[in-house]
Amino acid sequence: MTVKKIIFVVGATLALVTAANAADLPRRQPVYVQQQAPIGKMPIGKSPVGKAPIGKAPGPVVSRY
Repeated sequence: MTVKKIIFVVGATLALVTAANAADLPRRQPVYVQQQAPIGKMPIGKSPVGKAPIGKAPGPVVSRY
């Protein structure tokens, strides 16, 4: 019975080591082709980042009847 357990543990260890080794193998990756950026077309200053009144309380809520 103990020989059977030892063979089972050795087999499981070998399978684990084989799977870990296969996960570390390098694979060829497709080459990313970067397109030429259009010159002078960057929207600098056009985004809404920094435009909100952060830290300021909103105006008073006034109900009109």
